Amino acid sequence: MEGRAMFRMLSVLAELQRELIVANTNDGLASARARGRVGGRRPRLTPDQAELAQQLYDAREKTVQQIADIFNVPRSTVYGHLDKTKTVPRQSKKTTAAKS
Repeated sequence: MEGRAMFRMLSVLAELQRELIVANTNDGLASARARGRVGGRRPRLTPDQAELAQQLYDAREKTVQQIADIFNVPRSTVYGHLDKTKTVPRQSKKTTAAKS
């Protein structure tokens, strides 16, 4: 009986401690944002590089792999920076061959 009561008291204290940690973390993040700090990893491509990648892709001058090689980043990074609303879908080789 005493063991269960002690366990419950410790669990309540642990829960309180966790809530305090979460509250302090959220307060710290909010104050950092108020000071202009932005969290997260920096983008691998600058806005100018991302725009150039979009232009090369839309003009069909380069493939995604070639664009990735130009900027020395993985293909997934290039895909992440491409604007899906502006991107013109490519036709598959089967469709292109059928039209010939």
